[in-house]
Amino acid sequence: MSRVVMPFRFALILGVGVVMGFGLSVGRTVQAEREIERPATAVGAQSSRAVPWQDARLLAEVLEHVRNEYVEQISDQELIEAAIRGMIADLDAHSAFLDPQEFDEIRISTTGEYSGVGIEVALENGVVKVVNPIEGTPAQKAGVLAGDTILAVDGIPVSVENLTDTIDRMRGKAGTAVKISIARADREEPLEFTLSRAAVQVHSVREQLLDDGVGYVRISHFSETTAPDLERSLASLKKKNGAPLNGLVLDLRNNPGGVLEAAVGVSDVFLEEGVIVTANGRAADARFEMDARPGDALDGAPMVLLVNGGSASASEIVAGALQDHRRATLVGRQTYGKGSVQTVVPLSDGHAIKLTTSKYFTPSGASIHEKGIKPDVVVNDKDLPTQRDSVDVTENYGKLEHDLELQLALNTLRQKTLGAIRQSRAP
Repeated sequence: MSRVVMPFRFALILGVGVVMGFGLSVGRTVQAEREIERPATAVGAQSSRAVPWQDARLLAEVLEHVRNEYVEQISDQELIEAAIRGMIADLDAHSAFLDPQEFDEIRISTTGEYSGVGIEVALENGVVKVVNPIEGTPAQKAGVLAGDTILAVDGIPVSVENLTDTIDRMRGKAGTAVKISIARADREEPLEFTLSRAAVQVHSVREQLLDDGVGYVRISHFSETTAPDLERSLASLKKKNGAPLNGLVLDLRNNPGGVLEAAVGVSDVFLEEGVIVTANGRAADARFEMDARPGDALDGAPMVLLVNGGSASASEIVAGALQDHRRATLVGRQTYGKGSVQTVVPLSDGHAIKLTTSKYFTPSGASIHEKGIKPDVVVNDKDLPTQRDSVDVTENYGKLEHDLELQLALNTLRQKTLGAIRQSRAP
């Protein structure tokens, strides 16, 4: 598989707007990383271009008026940062000026590792509930349970309006202590846990073996560990089955995107050859093609890919590649439709800019930007249960009795399997 190599820059495939925090998180902000080597001549040419003096004068004029006449005093640093933030944000919905904390969030979610207590949470009815204490982490070892409600961190009540501060308090240097207060349904009094922070690995892949030797794998986001985690999950499913899998349901619903390399790596796990994704932009490093290497982890066993409106960016790269190569049948609802790549460029003072640098295309050459990908088997909203609010609750994914789309995926998989058997028996 072709790879593009570069020094410390991130090429991002960001999905729908979400808030991310490892240790305490609501949704995820996920990145795509690839390394780019930019020719020195190009950098020199870029940096030598001066801003036209008329434009520079206009900016200085506005800054001076705001500094002297605005109703409240604002520092020059705040004004400059606001000007930069507005300039980048005005380009498109996915470009942004990142402060050091926001840049740190991107680096954490790209690597899938941070130092904290290992709790994933979600907002539910105005409270912060534990979705999952990550296995092997301080929180899980201490007895924090899914369904617990986080009340306070180090004595400071959790604010659903300002989760960033809570996230920061949950994180910290490995070996340091943090106290969290938790409400549990069967306890009248809050529970107090004093936890010692540790390095936490956030894995984006979970698996289970369904009936008839069919595997189910859900990928929640794409980070550097996703492709190797997927390969380990498939190996585990084969071991549990005692034989090669008869089929696989790969669930990318509500997966907002992530590391570009991870999306390519996941696609390559199931493809023998061919283009996975191409991209085109103005800069030389924004134009690239990534191809599959020989080897299908399923040895040709049928696949169904589950998608919905929350499947975005990197998820759509996987969906587009597997659909165009006819390797998987897509089941579900129209995907989000984000076909652009953002590159995060570190700046000298700890800030960074996230800049749209490419548009990407599926193997057939199609752009899915603002269009999305239509599944082969479309699920209509009217066909879903009346309690629609629970349909897209991620915690229900993979629970066969509650997951209508998974039931449909399995029926589709069985039809593909029967079709293959009939074809092999035909004279």
